[in-house]
Amino acid sequence: MTLEIRALTPTDAEAFQSVRLRGLQDCPTAFASSYDEEASTPFAEIEQRLRAKPDATVFGAFQDATLVALVGLQRETMAKLAHKAYIWGMYVVPEARNERVGEQLLTHALAFAAKSLQVTQVNLGVNTNNVAAIGLYQKLGFVEYGLERRYLIVDGVAHDEYQMVCVLEAREKKA
Repeated sequence: MTLEIRALTPTDAEAFQSVRLRGLQDCPTAFASSYDEEASTPFAEIEQRLRAKPDATVFGAFQDATLVALVGLQRETMAKLAHKAYIWGMYVVPEARNERVGEQLLTHALAFAAKSLQVTQVNLGVNTNNVAAIGLYQKLGFVEYGLERRYLIVDGVAHDEYQMVCVLEAREKKA
């Protein structure tokens, strides 16, 4: 299978929303957003999210022209924080897992963060029960720096979240 990774554009809005909603249903404890909140998002807003911006990008991984994975990347906007970006919305459809799609997508996003956004670190949050995601993030150089207890509550159950950081200079030295 051919894997293409690229920034999404407004023309990808339908595919993006389909995969995003699938992720929210499939893994509700992995995202702060809920399916109900996102399902009612106007299509014009989804297209706006995917417009080119100097400090934010949503990347997609396509297998044979089908969108199978997403990751958002946003640089902090305040001047004193602009050396950092954060990952949001990382999701790989189940049928594309265990094929290194997530690894390739996140590697692409980290390279973009370093080269295009010129940030020196990338942060993310991950549910402490999401062992596969934690393993991927650690493999790519992320380390835990904090724990937020009761980060979110899904169906009455509280979930904790690790805060993780990847210092890009340290990552490049290992490569």
